[in-house]
Amino acid sequence: MKTDVIMISSQGSQMEAALDQAEKVAVYKGLSMKNALHLRLLTEEMMGMMRSITGKTDGQFWIEDKQDTYELHLKVTANVSADMQKQLLAASHSGKNEAKLGLMDRIRGFFYAGADSDVYGLSSPLMLSEMYEGSSTPTLDWEWSMSVYQEALSYRVKQDDAKAKDAWDELEKSVVAHVADDVKVAIRGKDVEMTIIKRMAA
Repeated sequence: MKTDVIMISSQGSQMEAALDQAEKVAVYKGLSMKNALHLRLLTEEMMGMMRSITGKTDGQFWIEDKQDTYELHLKVTANVSADMQKQLLAASHSGKNEAKLGLMDRIRGFFYAGADSDVYGLSSPLMLSEMYEGSSTPTLDWEWSMSVYQEALSYRVKQDDAKAKDAWDELEKSVVAHVADDVKVAIRGKDVEMTIIKRMAA
């Protein structure tokens, strides 16, 4: 099943409709109270990240489910200028501000990147080495997966990597990391799509 696609804005337009849609899916699929709460919580986190995107940006939100696996999709066409992108990334990488960023705040950086610009993941300690080129799929420029990142980070923590330990502590505090089974971000030209995946039975 795929729900209707809702047009949302970083200025807050239609975000309540997205939350309502999550609740309708939970009712329609007969999800337990706990699972319904998880679906709404993940939608809230996704909308919160959308709100934090600088400037007026429009996006598309929808939910898909198949065999007890639910996917929340947010697709945005990056329209941030190269100069603004550099300013945003510089701010996000500066000292104390860097330490305060959560997982969703950092993922937001992907939405300022495009195929014709430096990809955020290549210069971020959080994303470094866990982002890969989608050479097997011609339309895919880059993709990042939280589950792959967690595995790589776990290995680096065992090697006593100080930065990895800090990133692991940060990941442990993330609501999304605890609730979702995976988060994927794909960049195709100027289109950036985030998918939050949650497996749950009714």
